[in-house]
Amino acid sequence: MLRKFKITIDGKEYLVEMEEIGGVPQPVTPVPPVAAAAPMPEPQPAAPTPAPSAPVVSTGDTQGALEAPMPGTIFKILVNVGDTVKTNQPVMILEAMKMENEIVATQDGTVKAIHVSQGAMVNPGDPLLTIS
Repeated sequence: MLRKFKITIDGKEYLVEMEEIGGVPQPVTPVPPVAAAAPMPEPQPAAPTPAPSAPVVSTGDTQGALEAPMPGTIFKILVNVGDTVKTNQPVMILEAMKMENEIVATQDGTVKAIHVSQGAMVNPGDPLLTIS
């Protein structure tokens, strides 16, 4: 049995013909007509709920802050404000796609501010912490 389908992809319509092979034809059962019913009321849109904002440990200057390399959730913060860190020392764990990724210090210095907290969701480029 040859069947025709009209498919729209990215706003462009395509007419596709498909042949059913090896299938057992199923009997078609007619659908009884539906009696005119009262129109259903349109659902009322739900009040928009504000998205939970990530708690911010420090709202200070984020100029020169270490930035998130990918979207994810802050799984663990390994340093505190005032800690001295060395280049390539892990400072936090970022969970992305069920993988734990170490975020490492890009320079030697002291942690001046932490801009995220554990459990916060971040996007690429979001400031994580400042080392100077």
